[in-house]
Amino acid sequence: MRIGVIGTGRIGTIHAHTLSRHRDVGSLILTDVDPARAQALAHRLGETAAPGVDEIYTWGVDAVVITAATSAHAELIGRAARAGLPVFCEKPIALDLAGTLQAITEVETAGTVLQMGFQRRFDAGYTGAREAVRSGRLGRLHTVRALTSDAEPPPAGALAQSGGLYRDTLIHDFDMLRWVTGREVVDVYASGSDAGPAVFREAGDVDTGAALLTLDDGTLATVTATRLHGAGYDVRMELAGERDQIAVGLDDRTPIASTEQTGPPAADKPWTGFLERFGPAYEAELIAFVEVVRGERANPCDGREALQALLIAEACEKSRRERRPVRPSELLSGSEATLA
Repeated sequence: MRIGVIGTGRIGTIHAHTLSRHRDVGSLILTDVDPARAQALAHRLGETAAPGVDEIYTWGVDAVVITAATSAHAELIGRAARAGLPVFCEKPIALDLAGTLQAITEVETAGTVLQMGFQRRFDAGYTGAREAVRSGRLGRLHTVRALTSDAEPPPAGALAQSGGLYRDTLIHDFDMLRWVTGREVVDVYASGSDAGPAVFREAGDVDTGAALLTLDDGTLATVTATRLHGAGYDVRMELAGERDQIAVGLDDRTPIASTEQTGPPAADKPWTGFLERFGPAYEAELIAFVEVVRGERANPCDGREALQALLIAEACEKSRRERRPVRPSELLSGSEATLA
Protein backbone atom coordinates (compact mmCIF):
# COMPACT_ATOMS: atom_id res chain seq x y z
CA MET A 1 0.00 0.00 0.00
CA ARG A 2 1.27 3.46 -0.95
CA ILE A 3 -0.08 6.47 0.98
CA GLY A 4 0.23 10.16 0.21
CA VAL A 5 0.66 12.47 3.21
CA ILE A 6 -0.25 16.11 2.55
CA GLY A 7 1.22 18.31 5.26
CA THR A 8 4.36 17.55 7.27
CA GLY A 9 3.96 19.79 10.31
CA ARG A 10 3.62 18.44 13.85
CA ILE A 11 0.68 16.09 13.28
CA GLY A 12 1.78 15.18 9.78
CA THR A 13 5.20 14.16 11.07
CA ILE A 14 3.64 11.96 13.75
CA HIS A 15 1.31 10.30 11.25
CA ALA A 16 4.13 9.80 8.73
CA HIS A 17 6.22 8.04 11.38
CA THR A 18 3.28 5.77 12.28
CA LEU A 19 2.58 4.87 8.65
CA SER A 20 6.23 4.44 7.66
CA ARG A 21 6.73 1.65 10.18
CA HIS A 22 3.37 -0.06 9.52
CA ARG A 23 3.85 -3.53 8.05
CA ASP A 24 1.03 -3.07 5.54
CA VAL A 25 2.30 0.27 4.20
CA GLY A 26 4.93 -0.21 1.55
CA SER A 27 5.84 3.44 0.97
CA LEU A 28 4.83 7.06 1.48
CA ILE A 29 4.83 10.15 -0.70
CA LEU A 30 5.14 13.30 1.42
CA THR A 31 4.38 16.86 0.38
CA ASP A 32 4.04 20.21 2.09
CA VAL A 33 3.66 23.89 1.27
CA ASP A 34 7.26 24.05 2.51
CA PRO A 35 8.99 21.56 0.16
CA ALA A 36 12.18 21.59 2.23
CA ARG A 37 10.26 20.42 5.29
CA ALA A 38 8.71 17.53 3.38
CA GLN A 39 12.09 16.63 1.90
CA ALA A 40 13.76 16.61 5.32
CA LEU A 41 11.09 14.32 6.80
CA ALA A 42 11.21 12.01 3.78
CA HIS A 43 15.00 11.76 4.16
CA ARG A 44 14.68 10.83 7.85
CA LEU A 45 12.09 8.16 7.12
CA GLY A 46 13.56 6.79 3.91
CA GLU A 47 10.44 7.81 1.99
CA THR A 48 9.75 9.97 -1.09
CA ALA A 49 9.04 13.71 -1.12
CA ALA A 50 6.90 15.31 -3.83
CA PRO A 51 7.13 18.95 -4.90
CA GLY A 52 3.35 19.44 -4.66
CA VAL A 53 -0.08 17.88 -4.27
CA ASP A 54 -0.40 17.19 -8.01
CA GLU A 55 2.40 14.65 -7.85
CA ILE A 56 0.58 12.73 -5.11
CA TYR A 57 -1.95 11.81 -7.76
CA THR A 58 0.21 11.56 -10.88
CA TRP A 59 2.74 9.32 -9.11
CA GLY A 60 -0.07 7.14 -7.78
CA VAL A 61 -1.22 6.32 -4.24
CA ASP A 62 -3.80 4.02 -2.68
CA ALA A 63 -4.96 6.48 0.00
CA VAL A 64 -4.40 10.03 1.21
CA VAL A 65 -3.74 11.46 4.68
CA ILE A 66 -4.47 15.19 5.03
CA THR A 67 -2.68 17.14 7.75
CA ALA A 68 -2.37 20.43 5.90
CA ALA A 69 -3.68 23.80 7.08
CA THR A 70 -7.35 23.74 8.08
CA SER A 71 -8.29 26.16 5.29
CA ALA A 72 -7.20 23.56 2.72
CA HIS A 73 -9.00 20.52 4.17
CA ALA A 74 -12.29 20.70 2.27
CA GLU A 75 -10.68 21.21 -1.12
CA LEU A 76 -8.18 18.39 -0.52
CA ILE A 77 -10.92 16.03 0.66
CA GLY A 78 -12.90 16.77 -2.49
CA ARG A 79 -9.91 16.15 -4.72
CA ALA A 80 -9.20 12.79 -3.09
CA ALA A 81 -12.85 11.82 -3.42
CA ARG A 82 -12.91 12.71 -7.11
CA ALA A 83 -9.81 10.55 -7.56
CA GLY A 84 -11.68 7.65 -5.95
CA LEU A 85 -9.29 7.46 -3.00
CA PRO A 86 -9.98 6.83 0.69
CA VAL A 87 -8.85 9.76 2.81
CA PHE A 88 -7.96 10.42 6.43
CA CYS A 89 -8.22 14.07 7.48
CA GLU A 90 -7.43 15.84 10.72
CA LYS A 91 -10.37 17.75 12.13
CA PRO A 92 -12.17 19.83 11.03
CA ILE A 93 -13.44 19.21 7.52
CA ALA A 94 -13.85 22.98 7.21
CA LEU A 95 -14.38 25.97 9.50
CA ASP A 96 -17.91 26.55 8.20
CA LEU A 97 -20.98 24.43 7.61
CA ALA A 98 -21.17 25.12 3.87
CA GLY A 99 -17.65 23.84 3.23
CA THR A 100 -18.23 20.86 5.49
CA LEU A 101 -21.44 19.84 3.74
CA GLN A 102 -19.87 20.29 0.29
CA ALA A 103 -16.95 18.00 1.17
CA ILE A 104 -19.25 15.35 2.65
CA THR A 105 -21.41 15.47 -0.49
CA GLU A 106 -18.36 14.97 -2.70
CA VAL A 107 -17.24 11.94 -0.68
CA GLU A 108 -20.69 10.36 -0.70
CA THR A 109 -21.23 11.07 -4.39
CA ALA A 110 -17.91 9.41 -5.19
CA GLY A 111 -18.67 6.49 -2.86
CA THR A 112 -15.29 6.83 -1.17
CA VAL A 113 -14.21 6.82 2.49
CA LEU A 114 -13.50 9.83 4.71
CA GLN A 115 -12.16 9.08 8.18
CA MET A 116 -11.86 12.11 10.46
CA GLY A 117 -9.13 12.54 13.04
CA PHE A 118 -10.93 12.69 16.37
CA GLN A 119 -8.19 10.83 18.21
CA ARG A 120 -9.92 10.71 21.60
CA ARG A 121 -12.11 7.92 20.22
CA PHE A 122 -8.98 5.77 20.46
CA ASP A 123 -7.97 6.80 23.98
CA ALA A 124 -8.25 4.04 26.61
CA GLY A 125 -9.88 6.34 29.17
CA TYR A 126 -12.67 7.53 26.90
CA THR A 127 -13.20 4.01 25.56
CA GLY A 128 -13.61 2.79 29.14
CA ALA A 129 -16.11 5.55 29.86
CA ARG A 130 -18.15 4.65 26.79
CA GLU A 131 -18.24 1.02 27.88
CA ALA A 132 -19.29 1.97 31.43
CA VAL A 133 -22.16 4.15 30.18
CA ARG A 134 -23.37 1.66 27.59
CA SER A 135 -23.22 -1.28 30.04
CA GLY A 136 -25.52 0.46 32.51
CA ARG A 137 -22.88 0.55 35.26
CA LEU A 138 -23.67 4.19 36.07
CA GLY A 139 -27.43 3.77 35.96
CA ARG A 140 -29.33 6.68 34.49
CA LEU A 141 -26.78 9.28 33.49
CA HIS A 142 -27.74 12.72 34.78
CA THR A 143 -24.59 14.88 34.64
CA VAL A 144 -21.47 15.10 32.48
CA ARG A 145 -18.59 17.51 33.11
CA ALA A 146 -15.91 17.87 30.45
CA LEU A 147 -12.92 20.16 30.17
CA THR A 148 -9.92 20.87 27.98
CA SER A 149 -7.24 23.23 29.30
CA ASP A 150 -4.16 24.12 27.26
CA ALA A 151 -1.02 25.02 29.19
CA GLU A 152 -0.34 27.94 26.85
CA PRO A 153 -1.99 29.55 23.84
CA PRO A 154 -1.03 28.73 20.24
CA PRO A 155 1.05 31.22 18.24
CA ALA A 156 -0.85 34.34 17.21
CA GLY A 157 -0.84 33.35 13.54
CA ALA A 158 -2.30 29.93 14.28
CA LEU A 159 -4.86 31.39 16.65
CA ALA A 160 -6.24 33.71 14.00
CA GLN A 161 -6.78 30.76 11.63
CA SER A 162 -8.01 28.23 14.20
CA GLY A 163 -11.72 29.02 14.03
CA GLY A 164 -11.91 29.91 17.70
CA LEU A 165 -12.00 28.09 21.02
CA TYR A 166 -15.25 26.20 20.40
CA ARG A 167 -14.41 25.00 16.89
CA ASP A 168 -10.72 24.30 17.47
CA THR A 169 -10.50 23.01 21.04
CA LEU A 170 -13.89 22.14 22.48
CA ILE A 171 -14.99 20.34 19.31
CA HIS A 172 -13.14 17.31 20.69
CA ASP A 173 -15.21 17.46 23.89
CA PHE A 174 -18.39 17.78 21.85
CA ASP A 175 -17.43 14.70 19.84
CA MET A 176 -16.68 12.78 23.04
CA LEU A 177 -19.95 13.84 24.61
CA ARG A 178 -21.87 12.25 21.72
CA TRP A 179 -19.57 9.23 21.36
CA VAL A 180 -19.43 8.30 25.03
CA THR A 181 -23.10 8.85 25.88
CA GLY A 182 -24.70 7.85 22.58
CA ARG A 183 -26.98 10.90 22.85
CA GLU A 184 -27.45 14.06 20.78
CA VAL A 185 -27.13 17.66 21.94
CA VAL A 186 -30.41 19.54 21.50
CA ASP A 187 -29.66 22.86 23.19
CA VAL A 188 -26.60 24.92 24.23
CA TYR A 189 -25.95 28.07 26.21
CA ALA A 190 -22.37 29.32 26.00
CA SER A 191 -20.27 32.17 27.30
CA GLY A 192 -16.65 33.19 26.95
CA SER A 193 -14.06 35.55 28.37
CA ASP A 194 -11.36 37.45 26.51
CA ALA A 195 -9.92 39.03 29.66
CA GLY A 196 -6.50 37.46 29.05
CA PRO A 197 -3.84 38.51 26.51
CA ALA A 198 -4.87 41.00 23.84
CA VAL A 199 -4.09 38.52 21.06
CA PHE A 200 -7.43 36.79 21.71
CA ARG A 201 -9.42 40.00 21.37
CA GLU A 202 -7.48 40.89 18.23
CA ALA A 203 -8.44 37.51 16.76
CA GLY A 204 -12.10 37.92 17.75
CA ASP A 205 -11.71 34.90 20.01
CA VAL A 206 -11.91 34.13 23.73
CA ASP A 207 -9.22 32.59 25.92
CA THR A 208 -11.72 30.85 28.22
CA GLY A 209 -15.14 29.40 27.45
CA ALA A 210 -17.94 27.50 29.10
CA ALA A 211 -21.17 25.94 27.89
CA LEU A 212 -24.20 24.21 29.32
CA LEU A 213 -25.56 21.56 26.97
CA THR A 214 -28.80 19.60 27.20
CA LEU A 215 -28.87 16.11 25.68
CA ASP A 216 -31.90 14.55 24.05
CA ASP A 217 -32.65 12.40 27.11
CA GLY A 218 -32.45 15.31 29.55
CA THR A 219 -28.86 14.69 30.69
CA LEU A 220 -27.06 17.96 31.47
CA ALA A 221 -23.45 18.54 30.45
CA THR A 222 -21.04 21.34 31.23
CA VAL A 223 -18.03 21.86 28.99
CA THR A 224 -15.21 24.30 29.72
CA ALA A 225 -11.92 25.21 28.09
CA THR A 226 -9.06 27.66 28.47
CA ARG A 227 -5.87 28.42 26.58
CA LEU A 228 -4.13 29.71 29.72
CA HIS A 229 -3.78 26.80 32.17
CA GLY A 230 -0.33 27.30 33.64
CA ALA A 231 -0.45 24.13 35.73
CA GLY A 232 -0.22 21.97 32.60
CA TYR A 233 -2.33 20.31 29.92
CA ASP A 234 -5.58 19.05 31.46
CA VAL A 235 -8.25 17.03 29.65
CA ARG A 236 -10.93 15.29 31.70
CA MET A 237 -14.50 14.04 31.59
CA GLU A 238 -16.62 13.14 34.61
CA LEU A 239 -19.84 11.17 34.20
CA ALA A 240 -22.31 10.90 37.07
CA GLY A 241 -25.26 8.55 37.17
CA GLU A 242 -27.79 7.36 39.72
CA ARG A 243 -25.57 4.37 40.61
CA ASP A 244 -21.96 5.44 40.14
CA GLN A 245 -19.57 8.16 38.96
CA ILE A 246 -16.41 7.83 36.86
CA ALA A 247 -13.68 10.12 35.54
CA VAL A 248 -11.54 10.12 32.42
CA GLY A 249 -8.09 11.73 32.55
CA LEU A 250 -7.56 11.54 36.30
CA ASP A 251 -4.08 10.09 36.88
CA ASP A 252 -0.71 10.90 38.42
CA ARG A 253 0.01 13.43 35.62
CA THR A 254 -3.23 15.39 35.93
CA PRO A 255 -2.22 18.99 36.70
CA ILE A 256 -4.42 19.52 39.74
CA ALA A 257 -3.68 19.51 43.48
CA SER A 258 -6.06 18.90 46.34
CA THR A 259 -6.32 21.21 49.35
CA GLU A 260 -7.47 18.29 51.50
CA GLN A 261 -4.92 16.79 53.87
CA THR A 262 -5.52 13.29 52.55
CA GLY A 263 -5.93 14.33 48.91
CA PRO A 264 -3.48 13.43 46.13
CA PRO A 265 -0.39 15.63 45.73
CA ALA A 266 0.31 17.79 42.72
CA ALA A 267 1.66 15.93 39.71
CA ASP A 268 5.46 15.81 39.50
CA LYS A 269 5.38 15.72 35.70
CA PRO A 270 2.07 17.15 34.45
CA TRP A 271 1.06 16.60 30.83
CA THR A 272 2.65 19.24 28.61
CA GLY A 273 0.28 19.10 25.64
CA PHE A 274 -2.07 17.10 23.46
CA LEU A 275 0.66 15.36 21.46
CA GLU A 276 2.09 13.82 24.63
CA ARG A 277 -1.24 13.09 26.33
CA PHE A 278 -2.81 11.44 23.28
CA GLY A 279 0.28 9.95 21.63
CA PRO A 280 -1.03 6.34 21.66
CA ALA A 281 -4.44 7.48 20.39
CA TYR A 282 -2.90 9.32 17.43
CA GLU A 283 -1.05 6.16 16.48
CA ALA A 284 -4.14 3.99 16.90
CA GLU A 285 -6.32 6.13 14.64
CA LEU A 286 -3.83 5.80 11.75
CA ILE A 287 -3.58 2.05 12.28
CA ALA A 288 -7.38 2.00 12.10
CA PHE A 289 -7.28 3.96 8.83
CA VAL A 290 -4.99 1.38 7.25
CA GLU A 291 -7.48 -1.31 8.32
CA VAL A 292 -10.34 0.72 6.82
CA VAL A 293 -8.47 1.06 3.53
CA ARG A 294 -7.83 -2.70 3.52
CA GLY A 295 -11.53 -3.37 4.14
CA GLU A 296 -10.86 -4.97 7.52
CA ARG A 297 -13.01 -2.68 9.66
CA ALA A 298 -15.77 -0.10 9.46
CA ASN A 299 -15.00 3.60 9.41
CA PRO A 300 -14.70 4.67 13.09
CA CYS A 301 -15.46 8.36 12.47
CA ASP A 302 -16.93 9.52 9.17
CA GLY A 303 -17.69 13.00 7.89
CA ARG A 304 -21.20 13.07 9.30
CA GLU A 305 -19.86 12.42 12.79
CA ALA A 306 -17.51 15.38 12.35
CA LEU A 307 -20.43 17.47 11.10
CA GLN A 308 -22.41 16.86 14.30
CA ALA A 309 -19.50 18.01 16.46
CA LEU A 310 -19.09 21.13 14.30
CA LEU A 311 -22.80 21.92 14.60
CA ILE A 312 -22.48 21.93 18.40
CA ALA A 313 -19.40 24.17 18.18
CA GLU A 314 -21.19 26.55 15.81
CA ALA A 315 -24.20 26.66 18.13
CA CYS A 316 -21.94 27.51 21.08
CA GLU A 317 -20.23 30.30 19.16
CA LYS A 318 -23.61 31.72 18.12
CA SER A 319 -24.86 31.45 21.70
CA ARG A 320 -21.78 33.24 23.03
CA ARG A 321 -22.13 36.11 20.59
CA GLU A 322 -25.91 36.49 20.86
CA ARG A 323 -26.17 35.66 24.59
CA ARG A 324 -29.04 33.23 24.18
CA PRO A 325 -29.72 29.49 24.08
CA VAL A 326 -29.23 27.96 20.61
CA ARG A 327 -30.39 24.66 19.21
CA PRO A 328 -27.82 23.13 16.80
CA SER A 329 -30.67 22.16 14.49
CA GLU A 330 -31.57 25.82 13.88
CA LEU A 331 -28.24 26.39 12.11
CA LEU A 332 -29.25 24.33 9.08
CA SER A 333 -31.56 25.47 6.31
CA GLY A 334 -34.11 23.06 4.89
CA SER A 335 -31.80 21.77 2.15
CA GLU A 336 -28.82 21.59 4.51
CA ALA A 337 -30.87 19.68 7.09
CA THR A 338 -31.64 17.09 4.40
CA LEU A 339 -27.93 16.71 3.68
CA ALA A 340 -27.08 16.46 7.40
